[in-house]
Amino acid sequence: MADVHNKATRSKNMRAIGTRDTAIEKRLAGLLMEVGFEFRVQDAALPGRPDFVIDSGQCVIFTHGCFWHRHNCYLFKVPATRTDFWLDKIGKNVARDARDITLLQEQGWRVLVVWECALRGRMKLDDRALMERLEEWICSGGKTAQIDTQGIRPLRVSPPDTA
Repeated sequence: MADVHNKATRSKNMRAIGTRDTAIEKRLAGLLMEVGFEFRVQDAALPGRPDFVIDSGQCVIFTHGCFWHRHNCYLFKVPATRTDFWLDKIGKNVARDARDITLLQEQGWRVLVVWECALRGRMKLDDRALMERLEEWICSGGKTAQIDTQGIRPLRVSPPDTA
């Protein structure tokens, strides 16, 4: 199936995709404030520039888009056009995520990934469920976890490629 846009239009559309203050980041920020956590946003001094840094809990939170970070959920679909290009690009994102999480852990940070599907879409978690999961993890002292439509569970990080 061919792309419905010409190259210039597709390029313009892709450039318009924001990397900060996205809808899912805004929703998560509101929930963190409602629970009462103080946080910093997008600290460039830390590996991966985490979306939220909670110093009091020595933890960082990433909000990952299911497509861009290849989450195994209903929001991720392999593109029908330029498939090799997209799989390579997304694969590099996943490898970078693993590297950044490993570096953060080595620096003593705890890491939580909140997936887009937990924050938006037909299977999203409601605010109460999300706030409970956030508070549970931040206060628990657990090292790494993820929140998706299934709730909260361990985050398995593959070691980054060293090649």
